[in-house]
Amino acid sequence: MATLVIIEDERDLNNVLRSHLEQDGHTVYQAFDGPGGVALVESTRPQLVILDWMLPGRDGLAVCREIRQQHLMPILMLSARGEEIDRVLGLEVGADDYLVKPFSVRELLARVRSLLRRVALDTITPATAGERTPSITAAPLRVPEAQPPLLYGALRIDLAERQASLDGQPIDLTRREWDVLVLLATHPGRAFSRDFLLEQLWGYSYDGGDRTVDSHVAQLRRKLGVAGQRIVTVWGVGYRWKNDDRA
Repeated sequence: MATLVIIEDERDLNNVLRSHLEQDGHTVYQAFDGPGGVALVESTRPQLVILDWMLPGRDGLAVCREIRQQHLMPILMLSARGEEIDRVLGLEVGADDYLVKPFSVRELLARVRSLLRRVALDTITPATAGERTPSITAAPLRVPEAQPPLLYGALRIDLAERQASLDGQPIDLTRREWDVLVLLATHPGRAFSRDFLLEQLWGYSYDGGDRTVDSHVAQLRRKLGVAGQRIVTVWGVGYRWKNDDRA
């Protein structure tokens, strides 16, 4: 069904999870430390990563941040740390879900299925032959246009009309500003790296010093006014859209 990577240093738990996930029809690869996990993700390009917080070599937060800089596949973080601040921190660095140990295998399988369903909804085939497609993610994104306008407080984003408005007043956006807005707002909560945004929207790679994305985000925030606060900087990664109080 899907290719998964488990990065978990507890070998018994890693093996148990692999066994159940394989019984569920998935192809599963295993890593037992942080650096090995990053390398395995790069070589296998899985549809989903199961990542433990406490790892030798490099902790799960650092691994999550590094993976998220280049990939958009869902990351399910495992941890014995159940405090709210820990869950928030895991999600802030790029995890899509957070499961506190000890947990039941049944719950983990349910969460894996849920995350994979979301990937399936976001996956598309390349638009035209010969057109360059981003190679930095195993889960390409679909920006749906045939759907009702998105409403975030006073902000209205009409995908069909390609028009954003604030308190009923049209916002004058450039093509790239519109593209950034739509990509973020149609995938709330997901962190996008600058590298991915450049590949996806501009068609070239981030060299570490390019300020194109940052300048466009700054202009977009300014034009959105208070609604621009929904574009959140994710340290070491890029940007995400905050989904609080969506209408």
